[in-house]
Amino acid sequence: MSSTLRIASANVNGIRACTRRGFDRWLARREPDIVAVQEVRCPHDELPTGAWPEHRLIYHPGLLAGRNGVGVLSRWAPSAVRMGFGSRIYDHEGRYLEVDLEPPSGPPLTVGSLYVPKGASWAGQDADPEKHQRKMRFLASLGNYLTRARRQAVRQGREFLVMGDFNIAHTRLDLTNWRANQRNPGFLPDERAWFDRILTPRTLVDVVRRLHPDQQGPNSWWTWRGQAFVKDTGWRIDYHLATPGLAAAAISGGTDREPSYEQRMSDHSPVVVDYRT
Repeated sequence: MSSTLRIASANVNGIRACTRRGFDRWLARREPDIVAVQEVRCPHDELPTGAWPEHRLIYHPGLLAGRNGVGVLSRWAPSAVRMGFGSRIYDHEGRYLEVDLEPPSGPPLTVGSLYVPKGASWAGQDADPEKHQRKMRFLASLGNYLTRARRQAVRQGREFLVMGDFNIAHTRLDLTNWRANQRNPGFLPDERAWFDRILTPRTLVDVVRRLHPDQQGPNSWWTWRGQAFVKDTGWRIDYHLATPGLAAAAISGGTDREPSYEQRMSDHSPVVVDYRT
């Protein structure tokens, strides 16, 4: 008899503020087994640990006070933890954390929580070419690491899943107004080309897009300003990227979009997928 593993990714945009807005209630209601969290932005000694009584948090805060910070909330203690992806330039920023987990049913998992820099446009009034190139260097280094990590997981008989805020809308289906955003960070040609390179049917699969191949969105980020959330004028920039075996086990998934603007926990909503085990 099969069971289900519920896995989520959530950019909390500050864990303390997100908890005040209901992150603890969301956890209790949705009962995920694993949650990758990004932009935790909190020192270890100020984490609202009472918000997740059923989970333990593995956390990489980085060294930039009040910025970044990634973690994994899990019902099970990890058998291994790796902070960063081996970059002397980026690992101190708290943008990647990886854990090995052994769920009681289903295959063992290697799970990564990722927060990619936003970057900047390379042309136009608000252009910052160096900031854009820094993002592209980050992505190049990350892409090489993901290949190594995925292959290592497969050699060990593990499935590999990297989740988080990639700060890239991969295709025209992944943001509401693609024509107006072609020169904006997150939808630039070289960013999207990088995504093309890391996704193949034999390496990593975009799980939510596999479940919803022709759907606009489902969006996962909306600015706080104006009516963007109410009108669902947003971007899909939060992903589950999984090895093919795990991706094929996904039976349902999408964005846990809050019922109203007033009930938002963050400028992102969690992306939740149920996997058959």
